[in-house]
Amino acid sequence: MRRIILFASLIVLALNTRAAQIVRVEPANWWVGMKNTQLQVMVYGPNIGKTQLSFTYPGVTLKEVARTDNANYLFVYLNIAASAKPGLVKLQFNDGKQKLTYNYPLKARTKGGAAGFNDTDVLYLITPDRFANGDATNDNWDGVNVDRNDPNARHGGDLAGIEQHLDHIKDLGVTAVWLNPVQENKMPGGSYHGYAITNFYNIDPRFGTNEQFVRLTQQMHNKGLKVVMDMIFNHCGSSHPWMTDLPAKDWINNNSGKYVQTNHAKYTIMDPHAAKADRDVLVDGWFVPSMPDLNQRNRHLATYLIQNSIWWIEYSKIDGIRQDTYPYPDYAFMQRWCREVEAEYPQFNIVGESWYGRSSASAWWQKKDALNKNDAGLKTVMDFPLTFISGNAFDYDQNGGGEGSAMFRIYEEIAQDFMFADVNNVLTFLDNHDLDRFVRANDPDLRRYKQALAFLLTTRGIPQLYYGTEILMDGKKEKSDGYVRTDYPGGWKGDKKDLFTAAGRSAKQNEAYSYLQKLLQWRKANPAIAHAKLMHYLPDNSGVYVYARTAPGKTVVVFLNGTMNDQTIDTGRFKEAIRNATQGRDVITGQQVSLTKQLTIPAKGQYILELTQ
Repeated sequence: MRRIILFASLIVLALNTRAAQIVRVEPANWWVGMKNTQLQVMVYGPNIGKTQLSFTYPGVTLKEVARTDNANYLFVYLNIAASAKPGLVKLQFNDGKQKLTYNYPLKARTKGGAAGFNDTDVLYLITPDRFANGDATNDNWDGVNVDRNDPNARHGGDLAGIEQHLDHIKDLGVTAVWLNPVQENKMPGGSYHGYAITNFYNIDPRFGTNEQFVRLTQQMHNKGLKVVMDMIFNHCGSSHPWMTDLPAKDWINNNSGKYVQTNHAKYTIMDPHAAKADRDVLVDGWFVPSMPDLNQRNRHLATYLIQNSIWWIEYSKIDGIRQDTYPYPDYAFMQRWCREVEAEYPQFNIVGESWYGRSSASAWWQKKDALNKNDAGLKTVMDFPLTFISGNAFDYDQNGGGEGSAMFRIYEEIAQDFMFADVNNVLTFLDNHDLDRFVRANDPDLRRYKQALAFLLTTRGIPQLYYGTEILMDGKKEKSDGYVRTDYPGGWKGDKKDLFTAAGRSAKQNEAYSYLQKLLQWRKANPAIAHAKLMHYLPDNSGVYVYARTAPGKTVVVFLNGTMNDQTIDTGRFKEAIRNATQGRDVITGQQVSLTKQLTIPAKGQYILELTQ
């Protein structure tokens, strides 16, 4: 026994006396001229934390060298003055036996990107693994092979596939592309969805390279499209290198990596009566064992994550961020993140996944909302409550009107907009990668589809469409999420049909595509929708919901018949919106519609009328 203990002690002694090495430095570079002059550099390697740092570089000074309980990490904090010039900062690490030199790049800033997104935009959400495979050579990596027969496996979609179909996206009429996570997910099975990040600074090799991502954003900008990048601060993947050598004991919540399931009790964050124990389980618990929960209360980790997002903005010129699982990370940390990003990029926009069933809870997270005395600082929130109502509100079984009808439920939800500090910065959607697709294969015709899209693209907020909606892609997540994240037909070599082309689509699919395209292209050019005032009318017994969007010199009035019968209504009731207009032009058909006396709206039909005096 003594020999075993002595042998183990010798191993530990050997490791502790091992010469320092540099294995990884993050971020790989930074820029001069940033508004925030502080930079954290995380240096990783055996015993690097036992070294002494020195350097000389004009305009760059050392603020702090921070060590943790793990000698394999060193956190270097630098101040980069406005006078600093681009170049290589020669960092020297001395362990008493040797000097290690690392030439750290400081680059010049370039213009572009960070434009933000707002209610003039329509976001097009893509799951990169399922959209199109433009480069088959990167399909298989790290022992994980493509298997398109398995809904939960990697299918081979990549950045090249998206780039090859940018004209399809642009021609459709959307103005921004939101990509599900593209950072490295080196996980067993492949983690096709991207939410188990194993390297925050690298694009997943199965999608492409960092350079390809930069090129993709450039191509999108050249075509007038903005780019929204999905990010995750709440957790990482269990195969992240951190998990085999934690930077600090408190880097991961719950005793350095012990799995404790989150309770998903998101209301505890805002609940004045919530027990601290419940709130702690929400914030510190893990989603699943394969996604360790990060502790943003560790100051080094907090700075690391914030810098990572700023690095991607500056490096790739993205225009916005969608932040996953927004209520789950540390609240004060998320406040700080919003402040620091906005300070560096005032026009930039962040939308947080605020998954709630009540508008009051969603509104609570929005910047400057009166409901929250401790301002969260988040510019855009997701309107899940409206989504949940919309899922059934446009169905074919709606009869009658008045209180309790489908259109009344939508009206009632919109009527609660007083809770939002900025209702124009609310993300609206019919579905996304986490929900059943809105389209249903058994719908007899396109009336439900057309009416829902007419509503989505003319009501307040920032609309988001899920890829494939334009070609009637459907799916339910009863078995798994993979069934609502299916492949776009035509995006893979050998596909029997190419639904990116009109020739490959059915007559019904082309009708759906043409309708959505016409609506999107009209919206993009119509100032009465962007930033316009919304006024709506209580749906009466007719079951017709009427609302107007007004801007200087322009008015659009929308009529949605929620019933299965034709409805004739007296237009005199809507005089406040119609004013002196005698007719309106329907934006889809071009038909001139009289507004002088009565108007008949077909069953499950709609009019979107540009008024003429």
